[in-house]
Amino acid sequence: MDTASRFELIMRKPTEEVITESDLNNLLETKTRIKHYMGFEISGLIHIGSGLVSALKVADLQKAGVRCSIFLADWHAWINNKLGGDLETITRIAGGYFKEGIYASIKAMGGRPDKVDFVLGSDLYHHNDEYWKLFVDVAKKMTLRRALRSITIMGRSEGEEIEFGQLLYPPMQVADIFIQGIKLAHAGTDQRKAHVIARDVALKLKTVKRTYKPVAIHQHLILGLRKPPKWPIPSDMNRHELLTSMKMSKSIASSSIFIHEPAKMVEKKVMAGFCPAKETGFNPVLDWCEFLVFPSKGELAVTRDVKYGGDITYADFEELKREFAAGKLHPSDLKSAVANSINSMLEPVRNHFSKKQQLIKEMEDIKVTR
Repeated sequence: MDTASRFELIMRKPTEEVITESDLNNLLETKTRIKHYMGFEISGLIHIGSGLVSALKVADLQKAGVRCSIFLADWHAWINNKLGGDLETITRIAGGYFKEGIYASIKAMGGRPDKVDFVLGSDLYHHNDEYWKLFVDVAKKMTLRRALRSITIMGRSEGEEIEFGQLLYPPMQVADIFIQGIKLAHAGTDQRKAHVIARDVALKLKTVKRTYKPVAIHQHLILGLRKPPKWPIPSDMNRHELLTSMKMSKSIASSSIFIHEPAKMVEKKVMAGFCPAKETGFNPVLDWCEFLVFPSKGELAVTRDVKYGGDITYADFEELKREFAAGKLHPSDLKSAVANSINSMLEPVRNHFSKKQQLIKEMEDIKVTR
């Protein structure tokens, strides 16, 4: 595959931003094997944003010849008090439920999970003096103010009262990148601040033998199915902040689709989701079409009665968007089609977990008891 084709694969949706495109192009032209990583904080059940959307981009990267790795960030989850803040539990879930979920998602999206390196944070840090030297080196290149501004990567708000230990999270995330020799750091747009720090401190580090600025790829954060707190959205509201606050969240189960959820439940949730007629500016169901259905399937098949126009298959998202905006496609028909499409993607994942139900039960029990 030539450089232009590889570049196009990496840039296509659900990619929303690359820092920087010129650096990515230069990296691809070096003809060396590019090492990638995407880190996951271990917390709660995996929804389709973390699972399918991330896996779709990993599959693209593999096809572009990138060596992909998944970082199971158990220490980060511990620092951020996830799963009751119990490190032993977090580590067990990381190597069990979470690894299996990401593995199954990558396979469902056409990737090769058997070719992905799964790295557990505890294993990376154990007896690793070089890592801890690098961690201190990174921390010395950061100000306290910047560390405080960066807590949004943990799902925290600026100005929120936090524990001192949580300030360790940003420099650890940056150190994770350099200790593993990562040239292509991958995450959702909510992790942008950590990647910018990595690029800013890269050439100042004393503990890295070969300094370089990692390229950062940020994927879209798909919306949850719930209605915005204010509707219609006020014209003076910051759209970026709104979209970030409305991203799919495992803590709001009714607004999320989990990767092993039964087909009937997927259909029920989608059909009850927020999807106003003719609305294209803020519409979770259309958002899923743009950043998951069309990049994965290349089309959306709508089944409907002849009196409402009959069956139709959209091969282009923009055409679908225009038809919906014009009122030629009813919200119920759109939601039904999207539910069918999502269910077809999830079927291999459900099959994967059919003999691993104890992993799901353990997660659900933790959610209840911790």
